[in-house]
Amino acid sequence: MNQQFVPKLFSLVKSGISAKQIIIDIQSGVLVGIIALPLALAFAIASGVSPERGIITAIVAGFVISFLGGSRVQIGGPTGAFIVLVFSINAQYGITGLLTATAMAGIMLIIMGALRMGDLLKYIPYNLIAGFTGAIALIIFSTQMKNFFGMQIDDLPAEFAGQWISYLKHLSTINIYSASIGIMTICLILLVRKKIPRIPGALVCVIFFTSIVYLLKIPVETIGSRYGEISGSIGLEGLTVPSTEMIKALLLPSLSIALLGALESLLSAVVADGLIGSGHRSNIELIAQGVANLASALFGGIPATGAIARTAANIKNGGRTPIAGIVHALVLLLMLLFLAPLAGYIPLAVLAGILVVVAYDMSDIQSFKMICKTNKSEISVLFVTFFLTLFFDLTVAIIASFILAVILFMKRMASSLDILPIMSQKEEDSLFTAEFGEIDSRIAVFEMNGPLFFGSVAELLGVERWIGSKHKVIVLRMRYVPIIDSTGIMRLKALRKLIADKEAVLIISGVNSSIKKILLKNEVVGKSELFDDIKAALKKANSMLR
Repeated sequence: MNQQFVPKLFSLVKSGISAKQIIIDIQSGVLVGIIALPLALAFAIASGVSPERGIITAIVAGFVISFLGGSRVQIGGPTGAFIVLVFSINAQYGITGLLTATAMAGIMLIIMGALRMGDLLKYIPYNLIAGFTGAIALIIFSTQMKNFFGMQIDDLPAEFAGQWISYLKHLSTINIYSASIGIMTICLILLVRKKIPRIPGALVCVIFFTSIVYLLKIPVETIGSRYGEISGSIGLEGLTVPSTEMIKALLLPSLSIALLGALESLLSAVVADGLIGSGHRSNIELIAQGVANLASALFGGIPATGAIARTAANIKNGGRTPIAGIVHALVLLLMLLFLAPLAGYIPLAVLAGILVVVAYDMSDIQSFKMICKTNKSEISVLFVTFFLTLFFDLTVAIIASFILAVILFMKRMASSLDILPIMSQKEEDSLFTAEFGEIDSRIAVFEMNGPLFFGSVAELLGVERWIGSKHKVIVLRMRYVPIIDSTGIMRLKALRKLIADKEAVLIISGVNSSIKKILLKNEVVGKSELFDDIKAALKKANSMLR
């Protein structure tokens, strides 16, 4: 069986895992499970669904991703990247539509993995990823201002600009207690991160401020006051078969979930590989993500993917096998079953403060600065993705920005093709002359550097302009041409015909083996006109003239 489709856990169990590592993985799984609890609650609330759905997602999807995934250390669950999508889908189609879209996205991810698209997704430009991640971070920050400041807003707009207009209109409803708790939550997380980084700052804030609010009866909104008591149970949701109209309506949102889930999970896996010096299996990872989202929908959860922060925490605590991820899911299950009622006392301002820190971490400002120091093409893709995500739609942003990135890349590749005439009489060609001697004036030599494809073939017009009536042999030196496409082939054929019409001969030298096969197969030139090096080509040219 192809190893690309074998879950990492199965391979590790077959090769053997030491008892010592199993113990370390269990310890790491317990810690990551504790870290994941407040995040799961926060992501669910920010997505516009009930808090327990976040925990259910972390349990079900987290277990499946670790059990079937292609990474040794990936921790799966709800993430900040999905907040915008989930909020939008839930607002438009309700919880039934959201669960259906999640299940459809799971099927798409399974298909993507089966078609080995995990190998292709690594070609997504980093500036595109940085663009939509930065925009999502800003949107998360924006959505949390209501809970952060305790504002009394009944219907908060889904769009970014509308949210801030609404905030300005409701400044008078700011709750000073909520604002104080939100600000102190951020400060405490940063302090714990700096002084005692091994302790999860988010959990410290949840325990500390929940206790303070409960004991002092501080008048702020809590999970319980807004959503009621959290259900401490888990079971099948009982999905109904969606209608054809529903499937059509959810096709694009489902594709958005699948694309974002694939990108986030593989990006997280790549980051993890760099931290542990190992490799992941991208195609089975996509399949695992698909099964995880299907399972999450069946149990009433929301979309899930690989979580970079929780995966990094797992690695820092010594986790090196999927056992840690499985234990993390079991720990969350125990918390749901036995501690769910206590979660109702958590102030919403604390969760908002946690998400503000998550948004800042997601924004990756350093990457923005680095990309802005590169070139105009990189910068344009970055900001087009950023603003399309911020003001329009994530799917539109990814598709449009990827097309833009491809076009700009082709433009750069096209401009990288140089076709330089070499004439022995010219001073700048003295090195060529020193090596090969004087060239007969009836021979024109052109050096080609760069890919010869549809974006660059216009450069061949330069050859036509240089050819005069006295030239009888035209030599194209193509030693630095790495690829050629069908447009390049047709253009070379046209050039050969033009040269023949002028009663001259085309000779090509220095092509690599793959291009040589293509030229011969398409009868661009014959074997007698194709040479491995320039010396042989010039010798042939001189013999023709004699």
